[in-house]
Formats: sequence, structure tokens, C-alpha cells
Amino acid sequence: MLIAEGVGGLLVPLTPGYLIRDYALELGLPLVVAARPGLGTINHTLLTLEAARAAGLRVAGVVLTPWPAEPGPALESNGATIASLGQVDVATLPHTGLDVAALAKAGAALPLDRWLS
Repeated sequence: MLIAEGVGGLLVPLTPGYLIRDYALELGLPLVVAARPGLGTINHTLLTLEAARAAGLRVAGVVLTPWPAEPGPALESNGATIASLGQVDVATLPHTGLDVAALAKAGAALPLDRWLS
């Protein structure tokens, strides 16, 4: 499996006239959007989904991260709203810091088989 990090978002320039979105198109891989779970994420994430799809990228899913151990109703609602309005599968990933084993365990819980099939 190849993972290519988008270093800040689809519309971030890598060079003048060449965006992360262009690089993603060249790679031809499905896109998994990583988004913050808090205030503003609905707008930011839906805009990212729109920009990705308008360019012809296949969006496989959205991961809200870092997901708190005890999310409140607002965070739960954010994920549900993104899933509904964005017509996309939404998963969560907890904060793992630099603990590689914890990150691997959290990543194994993501529905990657479904997203990347």
C-alpha cells in the first residue's frame, strides 16, 4: 500500500502552477481526506471533497483526526453531516502522538479494504 501525504490540502502549491491536487491526479490513487473534527470542519471538508471531485479524483473516505476518547454531540454531528452532505464514508482516528504501535493499531481499524477496493 502506498500512502502519499498531501502536506496541507489539495490546493497547496508544490511549485508555481502545480498543486497537491495535480500530484494526486498523476498518482491516480483513491483519496482519503484527513480532517479535523472540530468547528469549521464541515465547510472545510465539503469544500475539499468538491475540489477533489471536480478535478476527477475518486474520494474513498474521510478520516476525522485527532478524535477524542469522549467526543461530544457536536463532533458526532460533524461526522454525520459530512457523511450525509458529502456522500462519503467517514471514520475516526484517535490522537496517537509518536507512538508507532498505537498508530498502527488505530490505522488497522480504518475500513481501508472497503475504501480501496
